[in-house]
Amino acid sequence: MNPIISAAELVDELTGARPPVLLDVRWQLGGPPGRPAYDAGHIPGAVYVDLDTELAGRPGAGGRHPLPDVAEFGAVMRRAGVRTGAPVVVYDGGQGWAAARAWWLLCWAGHPEVRVLDGGLAAWRGELSTDAPAPEPGDFTPEPGALPLLDADGAAALARTGLLLDARAGERYRGEVEPIDPVGGHIPGAASAPTTENVDENGRFLPAEVLSARFKALGAGDAPEVGVYCGSGVSGAHEVLALEIAGIRAALYAGSWSEWSSDPTRPVAKGPARG
Repeated sequence: MNPIISAAELVDELTGARPPVLLDVRWQLGGPPGRPAYDAGHIPGAVYVDLDTELAGRPGAGGRHPLPDVAEFGAVMRRAGVRTGAPVVVYDGGQGWAAARAWWLLCWAGHPEVRVLDGGLAAWRGELSTDAPAPEPGDFTPEPGALPLLDADGAAALARTGLLLDARAGERYRGEVEPIDPVGGHIPGAASAPTTENVDENGRFLPAEVLSARFKALGAGDAPEVGVYCGSGVSGAHEVLALEIAGIRAALYAGSWSEWSSDPTRPVAKGPARG
């Protein structure tokens, strides 16, 4: 199944025989909360889900956005009306990172039909609503493990035996700047692959063949396994989604650099080389 859906396709599906459950997950790193933007106008029928409190656990040793408690995540999804037998479409403001995080979590937890609105709310041309829907509770029960997941040790090993991609901006990978985490640089052996290079100027994913060529040039074609990390497991999910579009299954290191850099015993590489 194509993991993304266009705005035109979404319009058709919302009036079709199996309308999807809509989740609005607008969020920005260091930006204002997404709920006020949702209240001001959202795709009709969409339920708001908060990334910081509902798509992540409490920040700590596991990073800034560790995986949420599985039971609590399931309860959030059921309250939003998510059902195992109904498709789900998630969207954000257009960057795609938060929507990809929701997509990854639901797919990892075993939901079989989840897609991201390509281009987010910015691509939507229909009317917006200010009504907060009260959907009938869903029946979705998470069964984690449907997508591969890495911990810190697994990421370190994959950087040696396969291909580990760093989805952050190049200057953060090189250690030139680090605006958030305590240490700059990257996991030794990881390759720089900024997720911003997976989309066009409108935030929509590049064609599958273009993404495939990009990742194969980075070594994905020859690697026995591919993994991704970022700052805290959000933009990394976006890169996993881009890889999925390209036909390449990749594991996510959910703790990412915010977990890795919090442990002073873990090695850090700097500069353009993988280290």
